[in-house]
Amino acid sequence: MSKAGTDGFSEGERAAMKERAAELRKETTRSRGGKAAAEELDMLSKIAQMEPSDRALAERVHAIVTTNAPDLSPKLWYGQPAYARKGKVVCFFRSGHADKEPYSTFGFTAAANLADDSGLWPTSFAVAQLSEQAAETIAALVKKAVS
Repeated sequence: MSKAGTDGFSEGERAAMKERAAELRKETTRSRGGKAAAEELDMLSKIAQMEPSDRALAERVHAIVTTNAPDLSPKLWYGQPAYARKGKVVCFFRSGHADKEPYSTFGFTAAANLADDSGLWPTSFAVAQLSEQAAETIAALVKKAVS
């Protein structure tokens, strides 16, 4: 990414920060009762705006996550789909087109229950397509992340 201005942030980074600031403003202005539904609608709207290939991946990831971890709440996080528990993001999807990368990403935050005694666990995956095996892997990891 090219750097712009004197602050060292690229245009894409500044845009992501602006989106996150807008998300936070929405969170503070919404009532508690309708917040979850409004956040899911915002996220689904964002998915609908994605390039067709990313949209198909994001829709499939959304179905996998909501089926296997119904307690997670869909929301936007830095302008991209994410799933949170008690306000903390557990997992997220990043559009490859939005990030100007050749693949999308599905990842987990430190709030995911994936750490084990081996000292090695997944934090993110490149996603170019979702085979049945890849979908099963994501489902198993999401279940473990919320266990």
